[in-house]
Amino acid sequence: MDLRIFTEPQQGASYDTLLAVAKATEDLGFDAFFRSDHYLRMGSGDGLPGPTDAWITLAGLARETRRIRLGTLMTAGTFRLPGVLAIQVAQVDQMSGGRVELGLGAGWFEEEHKAYGIPFPKEKFGRLEEQLEIVTGLWATEAGRTFDFHGTYYDLTDSPALPKPAQPKIPVLIGGHGATRTPRLAAKYADEFNMPFASVEDSERQFGRVRAAAEQAGRKADDITYSNALVACVGKDDQEVARRAAAIGREADELKTNGLAGSPAEVVDKIGRYAETGSRRFYLQILDLGDLDHLDLISSQVQSQLS
Repeated sequence: MDLRIFTEPQQGASYDTLLAVAKATEDLGFDAFFRSDHYLRMGSGDGLPGPTDAWITLAGLARETRRIRLGTLMTAGTFRLPGVLAIQVAQVDQMSGGRVELGLGAGWFEEEHKAYGIPFPKEKFGRLEEQLEIVTGLWATEAGRTFDFHGTYYDLTDSPALPKPAQPKIPVLIGGHGATRTPRLAAKYADEFNMPFASVEDSERQFGRVRAAAEQAGRKADDITYSNALVACVGKDDQEVARRAAAIGREADELKTNGLAGSPAEVVDKIGRYAETGSRRFYLQILDLGDLDHLDLISSQVQSQLS
């Protein structure tokens, strides 16, 4: 069972803060450090010191860590042209020695596009499908050959398809709640399917859809890794859980219902219920990035029971 640390830096975090969390992630034995790809805070607050770019952050962390996997949940397809994204991710993979994973989504937060002058197209899912074909196609093109793509939204001619990643294949993550198109896309492109912020029942239902889509596409359903992303709020007792919940503006009871919250024993039990649906990896959304004791507790009293 992999436990990964997942951060939301748009809520307010400097690179130095993210570096401290990533180093703790590595030192405490977690599998990976992931971050969101957003440029605007959600909800109340000022978001100071302002946004950090996902792939610039990961490039820095690639040189300052040695073991952990690095990636995004999810890179916004609206932020980058697919050819440019393929170059960026391949370069960071080289910089990390082959530790990068790409979560790619359609993009959805219109306000951040308005705030930073980023076009927000009406048709996003069709663009995402073309982006996935282009990015994976560029990486898979043999050295010395060129890549061409002529789609509805993107057009590439005689691309040298360089640079190449360090890994033979960078893992691609696709996720979401969509009942039809999302499972189909995952069946075609995903090495991992992630169900974000969903109940055990909804996760089981969506994993079933992805499995069925994979089999319909002629692929073994178990070739895909199934995972969940859930907010984490763990404490050694109820008082510590309540304090950590208050620090992120949430209620402990609500988090126990909708996230991985409570004592270590409660959290291990809930992870077990998700595991029964086929989930094999958990992205623990950590919202208070200054509370490194939280990571220490999860490592020593939750992760240790899942090994």
